[in-house]
Amino acid sequence: MILVVDSGSTKTDWIAVDAKGETLFATQTLGLNPQVLSSAILKERIINNFDLFQNRKAVTHLFFYGAGCGVKSPQERIIKVFEEIFINAELIVKEDTYAAVYAASSPGEKSIVCILGTGSNCTYYDGNKVEQRVTSLGYVLMDEASGNFFGKQLIRSYYFNLMPKPLSLQFEQEFDLSADTIKENIYRRENPNSYLATFSKFLIQHKQEPVFQNIIANGLERFINHQILQFDNAKEVPIHFIGSIAHFLSDEIEKALSLKGLRMGKIVQRPIDELVKFHKHQIEMGT
Repeated sequence: MILVVDSGSTKTDWIAVDAKGETLFATQTLGLNPQVLSSAILKERIINNFDLFQNRKAVTHLFFYGAGCGVKSPQERIIKVFEEIFINAELIVKEDTYAAVYAASSPGEKSIVCILGTGSNCTYYDGNKVEQRVTSLGYVLMDEASGNFFGKQLIRSYYFNLMPKPLSLQFEQEFDLSADTIKENIYRRENPNSYLATFSKFLIQHKQEPVFQNIIANGLERFINHQILQFDNAKEVPIHFIGSIAHFLSDEIEKALSLKGLRMGKIVQRPIDELVKFHKHQIEMGT
């Protein structure tokens, strides 16, 4: 049994296929970002899933693409967790940018591939190899234009009284915005980045509001300047996007790219399906 896994900070999609590439089951767990979760929590989130626990010994190959796996120590942490659970599996663990490339780019196509989900990232694909210029330092220092970035901007806008009063009242009705609750979730609980990202749905629902249009435009401009324009040939290749934030802000992204003379490529909301196709092709080719 082969497991193909796409993991963000909020959720993780798992699809199992057999040696012929036939789908055996698909399931979902909470996010498995080893940069923000302990080994105990990572393990608990996997073994509490019935399909994964029941089939753990039957897994021969596990292809895991995850947020937080671009740095050695978190990657080693999650590999150790997998070794304890999937005792018969050969493990391939890569950062989520590889999943984005395999899901969005055509074979041999030169492109820039961006992730805009709970977090954000960007990589260049030369048709064969992946090149990343900026090492992600996570939600505190980076992650511009991501769900958690926009969540932070909304909370700041609310607390600095920059949000129009009717919008601010509606925001209060949908979320617990007490300072104690916010600080508890950000500074004491697990997955603070996912918590912050939950607020971004309010921004998306009301993205026509001028105050939110400014927040979106500013976040996208920062992402483009700091990430995409790191690559010298950015204006010569398509710019693909992966993730829910990219999906729901596609018009805004296209506008922001055009202002910089950049070309919009594909937007893939859920990369797991394309990842499975990629690995099925590898199975068919015997690689």
